[in-house]
Amino acid sequence: MKRALLVIDVQNEYFTGKLPVSWPVGSLEKILNAMDAAKTQGIPVAVIQHRAIKEDSPVFRFRSLEWELHPEIAGRPRNIVIEKTLPGSFTGTELESWLKESKIDTVTISGYMTQMCCDTTARQAFHRGYKVEFLSDATGTLAFSNNAGSVTAEELHRAILVTQAQRFSTVMKTSEWIDGIGS
Repeated sequence: MKRALLVIDVQNEYFTGKLPVSWPVGSLEKILNAMDAAKTQGIPVAVIQHRAIKEDSPVFRFRSLEWELHPEIAGRPRNIVIEKTLPGSFTGTELESWLKESKIDTVTISGYMTQMCCDTTARQAFHRGYKVEFLSDATGTLAFSNNAGSVTAEELHRAILVTQAQRFSTVMKTSEWIDGIGS
């Protein structure tokens, strides 16, 4: 098994912008732990950065403070930074070619948001034949309300984890993942 850690959209938008991630508490720390463990174990890290297509977008506006990577992520080693404009990290990006060049067969999902870019990327990876690991406490979300209803951050996060574990991914805590890569 040769894996890569995907660190998806850990950008200021989720900390100081319009979409403050609230669940699970401590998800950023878990993402940083996963990045540090990956470096120690020689696991390649792909940092993925979302950019709004529209120049006047209220979120992820290109070159805005909110678009920038969280400083803790920006300061850590990574093998590649991949820019995307849609929820799936494979869509219109070089992710798959990088994974193939690196002979990766397993991707580990971390980052934001659980139900959007993390879920979409995990499903895309599964559909392409990759084994997928989904870090339950190193992904996160916030509560949402729209014309379809309302959901708490905890409910939304849990529902995605249950769905991922049903078919697409091996869902685990970051500490379990770190223990597994170290043995």
